[in-house]
This record gives sequence, C-alpha cells and structure tokens, in this order.
Amino acid sequence: MQYSDKLDNLEKRFDELTGQMADPDVIADNEIYRKTAKAHRDMEEVVTKYREYKAIAENLKQAQGMLQESDADMRAMAEEEVAAMTPQLATLEEDLKFLLLPKDPNDDKNVVLEIRAGTGGDEATLFANEVFRMYSRYAETLKWRVEVTDVSHSDVGGVKEVIALVTGDRVFSRMKYESGVHRVQRVPQTETQGRVHTSAITVAVMPEADEVEIHVEAKDLRIDTFCSSGPGGQSVNTTYSAVRITHLPTGTVVSCQDEKSQIKNREKGMRVLRSRLYELELEKQQAAIGAERKKMVGSGDRSEKIRTYNFPQNRVTDHRIGLTLHQLDQVMEGKLDPFIDGLTAFNNAERLRQQAEDDPTNGSGPGRKAS
Repeated sequence: MQYSDKLDNLEKRFDELTGQMADPDVIADNEIYRKTAKAHRDMEEVVTKYREYKAIAENLKQAQGMLQESDADMRAMAEEEVAAMTPQLATLEEDLKFLLLPKDPNDDKNVVLEIRAGTGGDEATLFANEVFRMYSRYAETLKWRVEVTDVSHSDVGGVKEVIALVTGDRVFSRMKYESGVHRVQRVPQTETQGRVHTSAITVAVMPEADEVEIHVEAKDLRIDTFCSSGPGGQSVNTTYSAVRITHLPTGTVVSCQDEKSQIKNREKGMRVLRSRLYELELEKQQAAIGAERKKMVGSGDRSEKIRTYNFPQNRVTDHRIGLTLHQLDQVMEGKLDPFIDGLTAFNNAERLRQQAEDDPTNGSGPGRKAS
C-alpha cells in the first residue's frame, strides 16, 4: 500500500497517546490531557480503518494461498473469499486516502451563522426567515444548538438580518460550504398576475474563534447599551440589556439583544466579534498566500450564487457541483445532507487530485524530471 509507512507511524503514535491518557500525571493536568485526548480522537478513525484494512489484507493473503490447494472444495471456498475481500480492500484503501488528507483546522469548531436579505425587498426577507428555519431544522437532526444573538424583523414577518451561534459536534465541517448567495424563484404572495420573481439572500458561515486564537484588548472596544426592541418579555424596552460592541481598530460592530441579561448579551456579542475578527485574519492570510490553490469548492465569495430554490418546480440546484433535486419541500425542512455530502465528496476528490499532482513521486506532478 502506498501510505503504509505513514499509517504505521500513525498507529504507533495512537498507541502512545492511548498510554498517555492513562498516565496519572497527564490526567492531573487538564490542559495536557485535553490536547492529548483531542490528538487521540483525531487519529482514532484512521487508525481503526487501517487496522480493519490490515486484518482483511491478511485474510486475503491466506485465501489466495489456499487457491493452490488440491482439494476442489477448499479452492472454491478460497475463490469466494478472494472475490469478496478484494473489493473490500480496495474500498478501505480509498477511504484511507481520504482520511490521510490534511484536515481543516476549523472543522471541529462551532460557527457564527449570518443570514441577510438581499435583492427582492419583502420577498427576500421572507426567504431569509425560511432559510434560517431550514438550518435550524437541520441543526435539530444533528442535536446542535442554535442561539440567536441578533435579529432584525421586516414588516411582513420576514427577517432583514439574523445572526446566530450554532454549537455542537463538528458544526463547521458540515456548514462551511453554505456561505454564498442563495437565490429563490417563486410567485410572491403580493403578486396578482402570477409572475415568478427572483430574490436573493446572503449566508455567511464563520468558524467561532476562542479567546486564545483572537485576543481582544479592552482598550480597543467601545461598548454601548440600549433598550431591546422587538418581541420579548416584560424587560423589553424598559431596561438597557441590549449591547453594541465596536472594535475600534477594525470598525467591526456587533449587536446582541436576544437575552434579557446585559451580561449574557455581552458574552454572546464577544463570541460573534471574535469570530468576525478571526475571519478577517483568515482573509488576510489567504490574500497573502495568493497563488495557493483554493481548498474549498468554488471561490467562497459571497457574491457567488451557489444555490437556486425554484418553488414552482419544487427544485433545488447547487451550481457548484451541478446537483439538482426535485425535493424542495424536504430541503426546506432541513434535509440538506445530499448537498452537504455531495460538496464534501467533491472537495475531497479535488484535494486528492491536487495531492496527486503535487506528489513528485507519481511521475506526473511538478517534481517530475524531464528525460
């Protein structure tokens, strides 16, 4: 197997980490134990898969040896085993190639989800509200938690803007391809002649940054308080519980008024602020790298139309991978896995192709010498 040496080293390191997690000195230090457990968890899937691969490879080798038996029944049994295990081994090898790809360091993070109505007026605000509901239903299926930090309602029951924290297991890994322009085609309720209109909203998915990654100085902040607006409890419009945080060096402004407690609103606002500053840093790094090939499907630019929702035809099309489903009603109920799985698979295939092109040992990459 092409990557057997690398996998052997990973397995050895995995066993070392397993031993360290039982070490009383490691257990006593929360920070060291946390890092050790995370490294162990990150390796577990690939090591488990590699051990399965090795077990089947050994069984296949034994079965192939039995093909030389003089007993016809033994040969027939061996032929069946070889026929069954050969494709299993090939599938496992492909799985291991994907698992060995460098992981996105943000995949395990929670996200800040921002949805804004774009072109289309009231219709765009209604669709923004429906898309937020779609993501909320999707989050429910994965047992994620969605906490709204700020929302601006429209007069027709839609939302001009909604910002939420989505927390759970590997949220960014599933949501990261949702950033972009989502376009809707349907007949608005106010349309008297039955004409189909096109509206658009923007979705931004940002990995949540913790305090270690983005340290914000108190002197760089201006914090204003004001009365909450919109639906809520008795305290709405009577207490200064809402918070507006301005990061002076960058001019980034975050508002949070979802909670009745000013302290809780400030905590949520700081989480959103750190994530926006983290995204700014990532954009700077990507701009500095410049020539590096993009790792994500599409450009990730928010002006790019990534998906169209056509209500008259019950159709959803993702333009990046050319996937069309005539199941719009199910998609709006949070059935997003076909698109997210398709985008993930496409991205992994592109990364594998890029890895092969960059590998100087495969005879086709830039490292190949001219003869």
